Amino acid sequence: MKKLTLVFALLCALQSFSQEKSFEIIGTLKAEDTDLPLESATVYLERVKDSSVVTYTITDKNGNFKIENSTYDKSLNFYVSYVGYKTYYKEIKIDKERIDLSTIVMPLDNQLGEVLVKSTAPITIKKDTLEFNVKSFKTKKDANVEDLLKQLPGVEVDEEGKITVNGKSVNKILVNGKPFFGDDPTITTKNLTKDIIEKIQVVDTKTKSEAFTGEEGDKENKTINLTIKEENNKGVFGRVSAGAGTDERYEFAGMVNLFDNDRRVSVLAGGNNTNSPGFSFGEISKMFGNSGGVMFNSNGSFSIGGRSFGGGEGITTSQNAGVNYADVIGEKTDVAADYFFSSSNSENETSTERETILSDSRYFTNSDSKSDNDTDNHSFNLEFAIETDSTFQINIEPSFGYTKSRTVFNSFEETLDENFVLTNQSNVNSNVESYVKRFSNEIAITKRLGNRGAFIKTELETSINQQESDDFLNSNTEVFGTNSEIIDRNQFTDGEKNSYGVSAKLSYRLPIITKKLFLNLEYEYARDKDNDRESTFDFSDGSQGFTDFNSDLSTDFQYTDYRSIPSVGLSYRGEKLSTSFDIGYNIRTLKNEDLLRPQYNVKRDFENIEANSYISYKFSPKSSIYANYWLENRPPGLRQLQAYEDVSNPLQTVIGNPNLEPSNNHSLYLGYNGFDWQKRTGFYVGVNASISDNQVVSKTSIDEETLKRTTTYVNVNGNYNVGSWVNYNKDFKVDTLRTIKLKFRASYNTSKQLNFNNDVKYASMSDRISPRLGIDYIWDDVLEFKPYYQITFTNTSYDIEAFDDREFTSHNAGVRTATFLPKNFEWRNDVSFNYNPNVADGFQKSAWFWNSTLAYSLLNDKAVITLKVYDLLNQNTNARRIATQDYIEDKQSTVLRQYFMLSLSYKFNSLGSKGESNDGGVIFFD
Repeated sequence: MKKLTLVFALLCALQSFSQEKSFEIIGTLKAEDTDLPLESATVYLERVKDSSVVTYTITDKNGNFKIENSTYDKSLNFYVSYVGYKTYYKEIKIDKERIDLSTIVMPLDNQLGEVLVKSTAPITIKKDTLEFNVKSFKTKKDANVEDLLKQLPGVEVDEEGKITVNGKSVNKILVNGKPFFGDDPTITTKNLTKDIIEKIQVVDTKTKSEAFTGEEGDKENKTINLTIKEENNKGVFGRVSAGAGTDERYEFAGMVNLFDNDRRVSVLAGGNNTNSPGFSFGEISKMFGNSGGVMFNSNGSFSIGGRSFGGGEGITTSQNAGVNYADVIGEKTDVAADYFFSSSNSENETSTERETILSDSRYFTNSDSKSDNDTDNHSFNLEFAIETDSTFQINIEPSFGYTKSRTVFNSFEETLDENFVLTNQSNVNSNVESYVKRFSNEIAITKRLGNRGAFIKTELETSINQQESDDFLNSNTEVFGTNSEIIDRNQFTDGEKNSYGVSAKLSYRLPIITKKLFLNLEYEYARDKDNDRESTFDFSDGSQGFTDFNSDLSTDFQYTDYRSIPSVGLSYRGEKLSTSFDIGYNIRTLKNEDLLRPQYNVKRDFENIEANSYISYKFSPKSSIYANYWLENRPPGLRQLQAYEDVSNPLQTVIGNPNLEPSNNHSLYLGYNGFDWQKRTGFYVGVNASISDNQVVSKTSIDEETLKRTTTYVNVNGNYNVGSWVNYNKDFKVDTLRTIKLKFRASYNTSKQLNFNNDVKYASMSDRISPRLGIDYIWDDVLEFKPYYQITFTNTSYDIEAFDDREFTSHNAGVRTATFLPKNFEWRNDVSFNYNPNVADGFQKSAWFWNSTLAYSLLNDKAVITLKVYDLLNQNTNARRIATQDYIEDKQSTVLRQYFMLSLSYKFNSLGSKGESNDGGVIFFD
């Protein structure tokens, strides 16, 4: 007891000597040369002992700053950094709560043009550039790029791995400016480690040609470029992982990277039968392939790693392998290439109950189906960027692909009238094999003219898609009642679907005001041609083979879409304001040739106006507003124009309409993005709206006795959709170790859809609101606790009395936890609860879903042993209710069930002189 008392006394004494002190430092910055305030300068504090960053802030438009925190240190190093000015430094004693530094004058840095100055500031803001220093942001051991991004202010990474920067989506990730395994960002973020990265650049998504000419890119999407540290550009690094579990579950993955300055070679391979993509790793940070959890949809289904393997339905076994290559040939040509192979087998059983509502009655459909799919896919991509000089660039991007698939499908379906009397039923068994070959190529040749921003550019895009299929079908359909009939089919269909596309575009930009105001002239010619042939043969008892040609079920079409589009526009690009307006005249010819039934040939000519405009205004480096309007012209689909009767489904006949008009779609988007670096507060809000003229919709008539359906297509006016959303994030610093993050987001959608029900025209109006609140409690190196709750309300109303208004509510709640004690251990849990009270009886309405993972690192964090439990409570379900304009459907299918898995991963690294990582920086362009 005396010893225990002594320990407590010693701890109290130590606490009195090292008490944490709160402080607030204020001041104002001015430029020496202009005597004007400096906005967006970086103000930060470092510990004297180890130069680790304590906190930081950004000056406002008046040059004012306030930096507050708490510390055990007696003094801290105070820095101010701003591009073009010398860094200000002062050691400050933390001896009072409020420290006023008054006005700080920043002198010019005259050496910037002579030497490379590398800032160590956590944040450095330039015109369109925001730079973060990697060492200023703590991550866990063995962190990958995704873990790093989650620590950066203004950056959000959701449960699926989707990345947003200041509310805008990231749709492409490059490594040293070159593609890394195609357009899948998660391969990069989950498999490259933080310790090799020097900086990260986030820019508006642009083509290489747009970047070369200085054009505005896609302002609604961002591209991240990961720059590898110079000392890490030579060596080998990677990791391997393997695991085995109960219920015969397994996973394995490996990745090796060879970097030799400009030359990079990366190889990866993986496989599993746990619905994962196959190239993700088994460590705790990548649990189940998605860095900490499974994404649940409101319907109870799930997806993993942003990929729908089975769409949340069924169990998928997959294998993947790929290689990525990047190099510089000579001094003028950059080359990048990647090959990826993926193979999967999906098994699924589905049970469905549907209630279809007619204008004067209703009927019910029950179905059970089973499918087994095998797919092998090969893809190969190349990129060449050739700059013969500083004014001339050639970009060539060919892509090749081949897919082989086989699907065995069996189903039983029955239909009952409103009195629950059996009206018809069918059994279908099919076996389909298909082979798809793909090729596309994009060529852009750009010539810059002078130094005022003028250029001329020509682009050529070609695409070829060839598909062959063999379909064996055996079906039995029975129709009951007065006009009863039995339809038996035993058929073989040999199919070909070939698509050919070519587009040529010539662009010229003429500067009116140098590098600010431009006249844009453009002409585009395009032709898309589709050949669709299906030759169906009935089984012949005489020949005992499929030799009897069935002309009613066979098709042979050629569909061509010609477009000639001249356009003119103006664009302006200033320091804060950017805007453009382009208007084009679309001269279109649609031609549909029926080689089996020439009487159904169609040729139509159309002329339509197309437009695209945007305006963006940057209030400051912290906030901006953006608006976009565009008018698009969309032609009817091939099958929608074909006037012949498609009777391939005995219970549903489809007849095209050769008199369909193209639809015009008006779209508008408004958005505001803001992140306050001083208050650590993010606020993003947006609205999008679309109105369609001549939209093509289906029109179905149903026979009251047999419930057979006949569908055609018509144009309607008045359909619209309006969506809005708001995101609010706020960080509260409890002390130097603990942070609370408030995350609120809500979305609202309203739409009107014109439809036909048994020749009765009606409108359905749907409203959906879905708020979500999350609170993250983070205690560095100790604990993470992240609860959340989301509720979704859906209401659909109709303007005819036959349909009752429908209201649905779904709930989704959960908590994600992580514990990092004792040393070398990580214990993570992902618990979610889904409740769908509107699902029909017989379907599971609610379920708890709990994944748990325990990991232990050893060999100086080079190896990790992981024990994980999937669906700990064994309650996984994907029962869901779907409501459309004229039916309500309850559906339930196969899901992955509980398993336990033990896995081991090991990483290796010979980058740099000793394979050790050094500090780097992160750069954001906004």
